[in-house]
Amino acid sequence: MKIYIDSANIDHIKEVHDLGFIDGVTTNPSLVAKEKNISFHDRLVEICELVDRPVSGEVISLETEGMIEEGRKLNELHEQIVVKIPMTKAGLQAVSVLNREGIKTNVTLVFSATQALLAARAGATYVSPFIGRLDDIGVTGIDLIKEISVMFNEHEIATEIIAASIRHIEHVKLAALSGANIATIPYDIIMKSMNHPLTDRGIEKFLADWDTREA
Repeated sequence: MKIYIDSANIDHIKEVHDLGFIDGVTTNPSLVAKEKNISFHDRLVEICELVDRPVSGEVISLETEGMIEEGRKLNELHEQIVVKIPMTKAGLQAVSVLNREGIKTNVTLVFSATQALLAARAGATYVSPFIGRLDDIGVTGIDLIKEISVMFNEHEIATEIIAASIRHIEHVKLAALSGANIATIPYDIIMKSMNHPLTDRGIEKFLADWDTREA
């Protein structure tokens, strides 16, 4: 499973990118709104030039024509940009048009396997099931990843599954075990994922033993 960072913060993206395991970046309007003194488009280009990997940038329009127009503009910004489009009727129409033009798309806010199937058949490069938000309403979000993975494998669908709305470290592990091609993970969870109390205690013991030897 590939690892993306879900962020628009250039410092966080650079820090994680330098660790060597990031395969891409996803952003959304909420993340971009937190960034100050830089335009959305400028930030996307900045991220693309830093990571040299796929970068999902989301459209704002809710109408098909607006999504298509925004998608074309995003595509022109940088060859690595993937146009992120919401899972709606208008969104699927936009995905279909952009796909025919060779523009990669990421259908977001997917909450059912049927939605994922429709998005894939419309030509989506990626689908993004939101597992954390399903957990919030009492549905086991990771089950959706399993369902989509089985469906896509059964019918040899090339669309990749991005596990999104990752809320904790366990989500990352379960996404990998359940067939997600990618997990897009917030910065703080990536940082927590590298730590374990037994690792810290092991290092402390090694150093203590070494100090005893030197004495």
